[in-house]
Amino acid sequence: MGLIANIRRDLRFAGSLRRLLKRIKPIDMDSPVLVCDDWEEAADRFADHIAIEDDRRPLTYRELDAMANRFGHWAQSRRLKRGDTVALVMLNRAEYLAAWLGFSKVGVAAALINTNLTGHALAHSLTISNASQVVVDEDCWRKVEDARPLVTRNLMLWVLGLADADEADDRRGLDKPMRSGSSVRPARSARMGLTNRDTALYIYTSGTTGLPKAAKITHARARTYMRAFAGMTAATDKDVTFNVLPLYHSTGGLVGIGPALLNGGKLVLRKRFSASTFWGDVKSSGATLFVYIGELCRYLVNCPEHADERAHKLRLAFGNGLRPDVWTDFQQRFRIPNILEFYGSTEGNVSVFNFDGKPGAIGRVPAFLKKQVNFRLVRFDIDTELPVRGSDGLCQPAKAGEVGEAIGQIGDDTRHAFSGYADKAASEKKILRDVFVRGDRWFRTGDLMKQDSEGYIYFIDRIGDTYRWKGENVSTAEVEQRLADAPGVKEVIAYGVPVPGHEGKAGMVALVIDGRFSAKAFAEWVEQELPSYARPAFVRLIKSAETTGTFKYRKVDLVADGFDPDKVDGPLYVRGGKSGYTKLSEAAREAILSGETRL
Repeated sequence: MGLIANIRRDLRFAGSLRRLLKRIKPIDMDSPVLVCDDWEEAADRFADHIAIEDDRRPLTYRELDAMANRFGHWAQSRRLKRGDTVALVMLNRAEYLAAWLGFSKVGVAAALINTNLTGHALAHSLTISNASQVVVDEDCWRKVEDARPLVTRNLMLWVLGLADADEADDRRGLDKPMRSGSSVRPARSARMGLTNRDTALYIYTSGTTGLPKAAKITHARARTYMRAFAGMTAATDKDVTFNVLPLYHSTGGLVGIGPALLNGGKLVLRKRFSASTFWGDVKSSGATLFVYIGELCRYLVNCPEHADERAHKLRLAFGNGLRPDVWTDFQQRFRIPNILEFYGSTEGNVSVFNFDGKPGAIGRVPAFLKKQVNFRLVRFDIDTELPVRGSDGLCQPAKAGEVGEAIGQIGDDTRHAFSGYADKAASEKKILRDVFVRGDRWFRTGDLMKQDSEGYIYFIDRIGDTYRWKGENVSTAEVEQRLADAPGVKEVIAYGVPVPGHEGKAGMVALVIDGRFSAKAFAEWVEQELPSYARPAFVRLIKSAETTGTFKYRKVDLVADGFDPDKVDGPLYVRGGKSGYTKLSEAAREAILSGETRL
């Protein structure tokens, strides 16, 4: 790259960073100005603009704020107070955002529950939320009822769209209380004493320890997510943001709403992603911005050509996880002018941004800004799964081109704060001490990356026993725990295997069986115990499970074998067929490898 091109690139980076910093500068950790205050400022300024258009109807900023106020008053009518939590289990709709914004107006936090969860995982998420009240929609209330016996506290369900015949003592319809509630803003005294250090949301993340963990999203962090992308995208009140990502994740629920709702623009919200209607919907809605995760982009690239796929007004796609092998095809085929890729963990303090659209890079930290960006890579030992330390006991920076773990220094200001999880022990495991000087503390992302000589950063893989599939993080520990009691199963080893043409890794389990293996019975157990994204795509049977010296399952050889019949010694199954799992033939494997069969 020539000198002039370098200067232009750095000027573009500096301009985007300036817009970002300008929007997040007002956030002070000890300030009483909360995320709901940011929203109310926008609602007052753009009262008659369309704020949101979901699958049901459009709502102006004034109408959405009135709905949020009703949720706030409802929470107070239930005697919920500052510091309490309400659990939300709903598909995308205007009420989802109105609910947690309304709760924040009265100092109540919202636990955003993954709607794909069922059974034990759902019960665990509800239990650790400490919520006694659950707001749920007509699509999700039955699975919450199924999980209720496994929850260790009493729950009261409030259902939007509940038929009168389905009401019970501990399950009530929410539509009537909402219609009769006051639309006037709750008194600010209800949240008096709260600051940006207090928790606004709990967003669940799956880690290597098994079941979902509740990451504490402070008001400062929620505001930072929303304000940063409101600035970086250069969005105005004329922009329309198209969002089909689930609102229970930070990308869809915070990153994906800020550019619209803080700038007076319109947020087009859909209940779920549909490949068949996506491009027609983007065209008809007049969308100018589109928030993505990489798996969604890959899926669109793999779809047949659509008549409207280039007949849109999109000027920018922004999101995370767009991998190098998809980026160029996605951008060129669908004629997306600009792509803003970013990296940021829900619970962490590390964020990097690819402002200049370098294909495959998750971000860039130019040398001249290294000290201003909270990002470092340290050398990493794959065998011990720990950073490498020198003779002085301190960590060692990774060199250009060397794979290392990404870390961020923990401090007291907005950019360096680490709020952690509801579980203090889980939070402690993410802290790395004595990194570059004695006594310093850094957040461990658990992600391996490398940085080139120009400062571009590339994602390599996740550390340990977590892999990503269908837009979700899958914990192998949870899969093993849930399947350990399956009929005839003595031992379970769960892991992810790469599949050509698919984002992330497909789930695979190696089973030690007691007696004869029943594919049908195992499939039924899998359906009952695991959410769809965590159900193994492949099953292999083994005679015994090899362990390490510390009694951990040795998975490296199993991962290397993958689902190749030439390497797998023993029966090998793939998900599908009448029995739930069928033996993997060479023809079936070739169909998967060629992309003819999608998992």
